[in-house]
Amino acid sequence: MSVPSATITLREPRAADRSRVREIVSATRVFRPSEIAIALEVFDDAVAASGQDYLALGAFDDDRLVGFTVYGPTPGTVATWDLYWIVVDPGSHRQGVGRQLMATSEERICAAGGRLIVIETSSREDYAATRGFYEELGYVRAARVKGYYAPHDDLIVYTKSLIPSPEK
Repeated sequence: MSVPSATITLREPRAADRSRVREIVSATRVFRPSEIAIALEVFDDAVAASGQDYLALGAFDDDRLVGFTVYGPTPGTVATWDLYWIVVDPGSHRQGVGRQLMATSEERICAAGGRLIVIETSSREDYAATRGFYEELGYVRAARVKGYYAPHDDLIVYTKSLIPSPEK
């Protein structure tokens, strides 16, 4: 069991963090090899040309990357953003790292004029905690596409509006 750390710092990750990204994504044991390759490709793009297509945010315990997000504006939309990746090292689960990453990513998206965040995830049982996490953070299940990723592995789409609803 890990001891919660008070030294989590959020900042942009660097290209030198790539091997740690691979370790974290692999350690979750939910991603197929092709998905790990995609995570690395998106991470590489985010750190090489931050803000061009993707932005990345890393959570560091001292200087060790323990989680990250990659997000960006959705092409062809008005102020819709996608959260492409959020991954936290299993050894740092249940310590608030994911919540910190999400809150700061949402703040940055909002500051950039974002109005809606879209997240895509899997219906597989090993993603149940992930779906619960999104729902706890106020994301709403907006769509389901049967067999999207593979037979019996549906796409679940979550959304969250960043524009406060008017008081009634």
